[in-house]
Amino acid sequence: MSTNVVASRETFPLLAELLAEQQRLDTPVARFAAGHAAARVVAPQLIPLTAPGPGEHYAFEVDLEACSGCKSCVAACHALNGLDDTETWRDVGLLVSPDRASPFTQTVTTACHHCADPACLNGCPVLAYEKNPRTGVVVHLDDQCIGCSYCVLKCPYDVPKYSPRLGIVRKCDLCHGRLAAGEAPACAQSCPTHAIKIITVPRPSASQPAVPPPAFLPGAPDPAYTRPTTRYVSQRALPARLVAADASALRVQPAHAPLAVMLTLLSAATGLAVAAAVPPAGPDDSVTYYVALSAWLTGAAGLAAGGLHLGRPERAWRVFLGWRRSWLSREALVFGAWFALAGASVIAPAWRPVSALAAVAGLFCSAMIYIDTRRRFWRAGPTFGRFFGTALVAGLAVSAPPAAAAALALKLGGEAWGLRGGGTAARLQRGPLRLPMLLRATLALTGCAMLAAYPGWWQWPVLLAGELCERLVFFRAVDAPKMPGQPV
Repeated sequence: MSTNVVASRETFPLLAELLAEQQRLDTPVARFAAGHAAARVVAPQLIPLTAPGPGEHYAFEVDLEACSGCKSCVAACHALNGLDDTETWRDVGLLVSPDRASPFTQTVTTACHHCADPACLNGCPVLAYEKNPRTGVVVHLDDQCIGCSYCVLKCPYDVPKYSPRLGIVRKCDLCHGRLAAGEAPACAQSCPTHAIKIITVPRPSASQPAVPPPAFLPGAPDPAYTRPTTRYVSQRALPARLVAADASALRVQPAHAPLAVMLTLLSAATGLAVAAAVPPAGPDDSVTYYVALSAWLTGAAGLAAGGLHLGRPERAWRVFLGWRRSWLSREALVFGAWFALAGASVIAPAWRPVSALAAVAGLFCSAMIYIDTRRRFWRAGPTFGRFFGTALVAGLAVSAPPAAAAALALKLGGEAWGLRGGGTAARLQRGPLRLPMLLRATLALTGCAMLAAYPGWWQWPVLLAGELCERLVFFRAVDAPKMPGQPV
């Protein structure tokens, strides 16, 4: 030790005390280094010695006490998989105790949980996901993906990541190629404290509990939805009521403008299709003819706008493949059939009731796409109210403008009711999204006045602009569940 350091310690007793305390800290890295110094550390077993047997699957196991939050796993995963600069398949978050009297923090490394009932797989309209029946690994098939990003909305753990460069979604695949060759995944092999390893777990069945023992993780989304297989273990009991460090952070979500335009126009087209199906009061069919034509053209514009949302639209013909499980597939099939029926109904009035029923069924599928994500802001009642409320206003606007004004006022009141409380969506609408909400209210009230006093073709730009604002907020204000992250 140099003379200067000795002199500093003698001059500053507090400095000497702090340096001594640093040497006594018992951290995962310090224990690892001490073990090596004593020649007591042997090569850890990061993967099972044998492949999963009958009734077994691979799974991540994370030792919470060993995780130091160094993010070596994040860097290794990024490098090995050649990810984009803004793309990550593994993240490191933080759990904290809200009890000021007993402060506590816990770093957490997270990646895909290769769930027993993966939401990404269930929602994909083109079957771009598969769960290996032998290993349990959920793999994304890049060459099948159309870049719709519905799996991003379905996954409660923020696992699938959209790559703008490739126009597709990608995610962690447990480095299944390395596992097949007897190598540990990049994250496990790079961790200096061996906090991550691969284990085999009993293959979950429908009769098993949703939450495997031990319990999944405090501060994480409810595991009952997808039944994740990752095991988080700790020899010490975690404090009760741990929360994610970023639990109160407000994050404005992507607007998904093409989808917002599509849903606005398809809702309006549904209302017009229903209005066209109502028999005219007299022998003159010219009014319902133009209403049916407007429904068809409006729906065509909406379907065209929806195609702009896809990262790989040339693969969109596959969208029917997932119709057994995916509401997105069902929406595409039903509205595709409606488009043909609506075209026929323009020249053949007998087809108009069938076209109206198809449009209503398609709009129901559209609403279910978002309800099925189980996000609070997209609950069934408010979502059906938004989608079918637009249809109701559009349908009444061509036959009973005062009634359309009342329906629009009622719809606006329901949206205002959702601003109450301390939920994420309400706080987003009162805070970062207050200007779009003000514009929405202004356009809606203007539309009400025009429908009540001066109905005519000029009301439609105002009505559609107001509904488009509402639909943009519908996407931007949604609560986005995710694994614990860092405070922002």
